[in-house]
Amino acid sequence: MENIPESSSSSKGTKRRRDEEESGDGNTASLELDLTFSDTLVALRIMRAQFPHIPKVSVEPFILKSQLYSSVKDRTLVDRELETLRRDKVLRVFKLNTGQDDHAVMFLDDYINQIDRVIKRIEGEKGGENEVFQWFKTHVLDSKLETGIEHQELCSLLSLGGKVKDSHISILINAGIITRQLIDPNMYWFAIPSIGSLLKGLSQGRKEIISLLNRQRYKEMMLASLEKKRLRMSSLDMRFHLRDLIGSGHLRTDQTPSGLVIRVSKD
Repeated sequence: MENIPESSSSSKGTKRRRDEEESGDGNTASLELDLTFSDTLVALRIMRAQFPHIPKVSVEPFILKSQLYSSVKDRTLVDRELETLRRDKVLRVFKLNTGQDDHAVMFLDDYINQIDRVIKRIEGEKGGENEVFQWFKTHVLDSKLETGIEHQELCSLLSLGGKVKDSHISILINAGIITRQLIDPNMYWFAIPSIGSLLKGLSQGRKEIISLLNRQRYKEMMLASLEKKRLRMSSLDMRFHLRDLIGSGHLRTDQTPSGLVIRVSKD
């Protein structure tokens, strides 16, 4: 895989980026053809375009950090570029409850759209305290870029919009915009609203694929064959899960004369 140096402006590198981005406008191409990318932003854009359409689930596209690790081989580069994009307010990173190292990445515009969906859904509800959503978008999202926030700091930032009450915090929690950290109840994780069913499917889909491969004679399958399998336990598609499992080290890929083989990694 070729990585484009940050300082490079060659026409070859530009063409490579353009070709990669143009290849990400659908879900039909084999994963074997676009398993690796030249840099993090290219990978993010293509994976966003390939995010599975899931009926009855209103969640904007998100990408797992493990998926980026499977696609851009230099993990240090991924971490560095993610940090830059986060500081530039292009995207946000979220800690997930599906595993110790699980993080989701969502473009900031998509995240704001996700919050707006929540606001629209509960707009007609009684209580008259829904102004907290606007305070959150204006004063918290803009200044707090980390994955979590302390209770006092959250209240302090929200108070820039108006007088904060405990019920305002409860509204944000019930809407799925923040969740309490288990180790420290005074700390919250920022969260993606309405993502619960997909996270359940993420955990179950991981187990289903590992179980499927473990039942094979050599604990391996050709990628082309594996991609055609339909998952029973997850509404996320096979491409989404394979990128995740390869990047997290649970699966590995080997090139053979017949094509790419997916194998269960040895413990």
